[in-house]
Amino acid sequence: HVQLVESGGGSVQALGSLRLSCVYSGYIDRTYCMGWFRQAPGKEREGVAALDYDGYSRYADSVQGRFKISQDNAKNTVYLQMNGLKPEDNAMYYCAADARRGACYSLFVRSAINFWGRGTQVTVS
Repeated sequence: HVQLVESGGGSVQALGSLRLSCVYSGYIDRTYCMGWFRQAPGKEREGVAALDYDGYSRYADSVQGRFKISQDNAKNTVYLQMNGLKPEDNAMYYCAADARRGACYSLFVRSAINFWGRGTQVTVS
């Protein structure tokens, strides 16, 4: 069984930066797509970024150019570097793992997430 634990959220002023981390335990191999979702109060959950084992990445249009997803496979960790934060980025951010590599290519459209983290709050003032 895979478990995901997020950290790095917090409060930051507009245009500031945060780096989120997601440490996973259990077996995740090269067939997985790792990613980040977010959900603001009263809004639907949305996929933010996706990354496969070989480094292919995809981003939501709303964060393109500002966020970057990366990984350190040796440390079982996925990161989300968030720069130029805006108030509209306020949300609970969730790490996610999909056992199907193809989920990365569609930013999880038509996918079913296999494992979720419990979330880390990001607040931009």
